[in-house]
Amino acid sequence: MTELLDLVLQAHGGIERWRMFDTVRAAFASSGGLLPLKGLDVTPVPSEAVATTREESLRIDGYRRPDWRMRFAPDRVVIESKNAEIVEERTNPRESFVGHTLTTAWDIMQVAYFNGHARWTYLTTPFFMAMPGFHVTEIEPWKEGSELWPGLRVLFPPNIASHSTEQEFYFGPDHLLRRHDYRLEIGGGTPIAQYVHDIVEADGFRFPSKRRAFPRGPGSKAIRDLLLISIDLSNFHVEKLAG
Repeated sequence: MTELLDLVLQAHGGIERWRMFDTVRAAFASSGGLLPLKGLDVTPVPSEAVATTREESLRIDGYRRPDWRMRFAPDRVVIESKNAEIVEERTNPRESFVGHTLTTAWDIMQVAYFNGHARWTYLTTPFFMAMPGFHVTEIEPWKEGSELWPGLRVLFPPNIASHSTEQEFYFGPDHLLRRHDYRLEIGGGTPIAQYVHDIVEADGFRFPSKRRAFPRGPGSKAIRDLLLISIDLSNFHVEKLAG
């Protein structure tokens, strides 16, 4: 573990405390240009996502319909009814994105896969960096206005699905997350800069409650006229399962 990662984990609530819990949940209200670009409607009603902390899986109840539930794992995505009858499922879902560009349309299972790995990443940052298989190195800081934000480059293991295999995370003077850079591999590898702010505390942990993602242009600067993803998060809870 790098010295910076140790400071980052402490600032966000501490890895030892995090390992005492099993799930983290929050309500997501999403908008922005990405889903309309993919031929999909933006759902105005917030939905709650529940992520596991020891492995990569996530559940969304009321997924696109009040009586549906979505279950995500890296190798399988399922939409089912409340009584667990399968509505639709897809194994090895990432294979369905081969040849895609940023403007290629998504079907309902592809957007479910995107929601699954993206929300798991957001809910477990930065603590997933201490999970087995992740390789973390310190990189040159990012200059934002008059501030220098120290950075970590994270190489994801093959068993974890996320935006891209390699991602960069930048932190403020308080060691809390400020910016998250990645390439949208399932969208032609488009480079993205996601800014986060309005940190809230829940159950002793700190999470950004607002995320705004833009394409990256020259010099990795965000193209702020092109808002791809806007996410407001609320009602965070970190919980231990009964038994």
